[in-house]
Amino acid sequence: MRILFTFENPLPSTEADAEVFTTTARYLAPLTEGAWLHVPLKDAAGRAAAEALAGMPVVDARAPITPAALRHFLCGLTLPFRREFRRADVIYTRNLWVAWMAILFGQKVAFDHYRPWPDQIPPLQFWLYRLLSHPRFIVKICHSDYTRRKYLALGIPEDKVHCIRNGYEPARFQARIPLEEAKRRIGVEPGQKTVVYTGRVNHKKGLALAVEAARERPDVLFILVGSYGEGPIEAMARDVPNVRIVPYQPADKLADYVYAADILLIPPSWLPLAEFGSTVLPLKVFFYLASGRPILAGRTPDVGEVLHHDENAHLCPPDSVPDLVAGIDALLGDPARAARLAETALADSRDYTWAARAQRIHALVEERMSTAPVRAGTWGRREFRAWRQQSRHWLAHLVNKGAWVLPPRPEAPLGMDRARNG
Repeated sequence: MRILFTFENPLPSTEADAEVFTTTARYLAPLTEGAWLHVPLKDAAGRAAAEALAGMPVVDARAPITPAALRHFLCGLTLPFRREFRRADVIYTRNLWVAWMAILFGQKVAFDHYRPWPDQIPPLQFWLYRLLSHPRFIVKICHSDYTRRKYLALGIPEDKVHCIRNGYEPARFQARIPLEEAKRRIGVEPGQKTVVYTGRVNHKKGLALAVEAARERPDVLFILVGSYGEGPIEAMARDVPNVRIVPYQPADKLADYVYAADILLIPPSWLPLAEFGSTVLPLKVFFYLASGRPILAGRTPDVGEVLHHDENAHLCPPDSVPDLVAGIDALLGDPARAARLAETALADSRDYTWAARAQRIHALVEERMSTAPVRAGTWGRREFRAWRQQSRHWLAHLVNKGAWVLPPRPEAPLGMDRARNG
């Protein structure tokens, strides 16, 4: 099997989608008979960086870097004219436009993306149904069962949509750093209790909760890693002395902050999933598991697929500062329980390496390539009514808010149910 991976944004990139796609491709490529990466290039240095990152030959998409809309359009439009497109057995992409162009020009497609597009842009639902139901659209890979269910609600056959979750790099955690040594490395006083967040520091991640919790617990140092400059969270934290804002850190330095955590925080908020829709089962969940540090998160349906209260994490009700503070107190006040949760998380992490993800995807794509097309989907009156109703809701949201992405209505939390799907 030969795969042409296509990515529509320039590399290297600090964005999570780039990390997921390029790392998956890098682990998948050795399992194939041939692999290439189709990507827009700035210059020769950009080509070298992309090849080193992906670990395979790079094909120039011949698209301008700016504006972004034109870049995406040309990445799809020029793809069918590349020699590697004709040589590949399957096109592997995260871009719907690219997937559609590949289908139109006779190729098979594997689509790997985390967003629940049927909920977020409802007018696309019928087109998505038709695209995914095409015989040459062999599989839609979701990072969460939450997203998978949104596609199945369109009437798409279950065999077409699979959940294979993200992973982490074990090499990042081979040299474990003792807690107090990690604190010393980042300039934290011995014995100082710490709550650490890593990721993008912005208003879309629910970090206002962390700043408010810091006001309630002035004896605990809250370290928020991943700032790109002055923003709402940085301004909010300016007068809170026990909140430390840290700029974006490369992977080798990030480990110091992770290991310096008495508690690793995923802000317990509906905002990333249900209001902004930009985060579904965040990537940090997986390397948090592998760190061997206690995790505190919210009872939201995406996170609840992997983190389970009082098993491998402490989960609290979303968007409640008192409940967040109570969770911090519970973990800091019971070191034995915190250690137990961390040990279980570490054991669970062994199922979530990038290598394991690539092997699952390879087996799935090979199986889908070798079987006859599945039965057609079902788009009936129920799906049509839901499409019409949700599209009206989306249009009203666009007019009133000026936002193209419709926030999905929150689902019930998964609580302590274990949903190990994929």
